[in-house]
Amino acid sequence: MSRDLYRLALAVLHPGFEGTSAPDWLRRALGEGLGGVVLFARNAIGAPLVKELRAENPGVVVAIDEEGGTVTRLEVGEGSSFPGNRALGVVDDAGLTERVGRQIGRMLAELDITLDYAPSADVNANPANPVIGVRSFGPDPDLVARHTAAFVRGVQGAGVAACAKHFPGHGDTVTDSHLALPTVHASREELIARDLPPFRAAIEAGVQAVMTGHLLVPALDADAPATLSRAALTELLRGELGFDGMVVTDAIEMRAVAAMAAPGEIAVRALNAGADAICIGVVDEDGLRAILDTVVAAVRDGLLPEERLAEAAGRVRALSDWYAARPADREAARADVDPGVGLAAARAALTVTGTARLDRAPLVVEVNTRLSQAVDPDTPTGITAALAALLPGTTKIRLDRDAPLPDLGERPVVLVVHDAARHAWVRDVVDAAVAARPDAIVVDTGVPGPPTGAAHVATHGISRVSAQAAAERLTR
Repeated sequence: MSRDLYRLALAVLHPGFEGTSAPDWLRRALGEGLGGVVLFARNAIGAPLVKELRAENPGVVVAIDEEGGTVTRLEVGEGSSFPGNRALGVVDDAGLTERVGRQIGRMLAELDITLDYAPSADVNANPANPVIGVRSFGPDPDLVARHTAAFVRGVQGAGVAACAKHFPGHGDTVTDSHLALPTVHASREELIARDLPPFRAAIEAGVQAVMTGHLLVPALDADAPATLSRAALTELLRGELGFDGMVVTDAIEMRAVAAMAAPGEIAVRALNAGADAICIGVVDEDGLRAILDTVVAAVRDGLLPEERLAEAAGRVRALSDWYAARPADREAARADVDPGVGLAAARAALTVTGTARLDRAPLVVEVNTRLSQAVDPDTPTGITAALAALLPGTTKIRLDRDAPLPDLGERPVVLVVHDAARHAWVRDVVDAAVAARPDAIVVDTGVPGPPTGAAHVATHGISRVSAQAAAERLTR
C-alpha cells in the first residue's frame, strides 16, 4: 500500500472516541496522519486532552459541537453560558450575536480547539421540526442569514474556525436524521429563496467549513441524501455558491445514512460527492481501520479518484493551516472576556405573557425533559436550580409521558415544558395543571406555543443563563 495514499485516506477521517484520554489506537493513527478528532462531553474536554492529541499530530483538526444553548459539550453539567440561536434571533441584534460568537470562540481558543461545528444555519421553517427548533436563529431566511454571518464573524474573529450546518438546510423536516432519513419537500425555487440565504451569508463572511445534512432533497437529487450527493455538494455548494473551504459530513453513524451501507462505503460515497472530511461520532480501532481500508481500496479499484481524495485531504490541511496562522487572534480573544454577554442576551430574549410573582419556594413540575438526539442527555433545563438559588426550598418532580398529574398541593406551581406546541400530550398536561391550579406559571424552554397559565415565560432555549433570566423575572 502506498504510504502517500494511506496518509491521504487518514487525513480525511475525523473520528470521535470513548473515554477521557486518547486511546492508544487513536494516538497511533494521529502519528500516522489522522486528520481530525471530534470531541464530545463524554471525553471530559480540557486543555490537557487537546494537548495530548496535538502531541501526536500538531496539525490535527480538533472539532467540537459548541453551539451554545441546548447543544453544548463544554458546559453540559451546569448548562451553557449562552442562550442559543433562537434566543439570539428573538433579540435580533447582530452585534450581540457576534459578541456571543466571539466568547464561544474564546472558550475554544483557550482549549486550543480548531473547529466549532456551529452555527446551525438552518431556517426552522417547520414548527414540528424535532431536531432543529431552538438551534435555529428562527423561521425567517433573512434573519437567519444575518445572524449566521454574525456568529461566524464572532467565532472566527477569535481565531477558531466556524462551520455552517446542516447544508442545504435541515429546517423544514419532521424527522430527526439521527434516527431516520428526513425528506425536504421543497422546490428548487423554495430552497434557493428560503434555505440557502444563510449558507450564502456564511460563505460571504468567510466561513471555513460547511457541514452536510443527511437529508433527501428531491429537488436537488431524488436518489441520494445531500451528504452523498454530487448535485448538492459539488454542483450546488461548490459550483453555484462558490464555497472553497472544507466540507465535513454530519456523523456517518447517524441512521439517516448508516442504514444505507457500511461506514466505509458511506465514506467513499461522501468523498465522491464532494465531502472533504468524514465525521465519525464514535468508533473503535477496528471500525476506523475498516473505513480506512475501504477508502484506500476504492482508490486502488478506481471507484474513488486519487485526485479527489488528495483534494479533500488538502482542504483539511488548509483549515488546519488557517488555524495555525491565527495565534494572535486567539491571544487577543483570550484577553477579551465579556462575562455578562450571555446573561444579557438571555434576559433580552425572554417573552413574558401575563403577570405573576413567586414570593415563596415553588413546586417545579418538569414535563417532557428528553430532548433530541443532538442534545446531551445530561443537559439540565436549569429552571429548578435557578429558582432554588433565589427561593431556597424549591422542589422538583419530573413528569414523563403517560404519568398521572400529581396532587399539586398549595405551593406555587411552575410547569417547565419544551416545545409544547409540538407535543399534544404535553399540552394536555399543561391544560390539566392550569385547570387545577389557575395560578400556575408555565415556562417553555423551546419554540413556544400559545401562552397559558397565570404567566407564561418563553426562554427560547435551554441554558444556565436562560434559566437564570427566567428565575429573576419570576421573583423580582
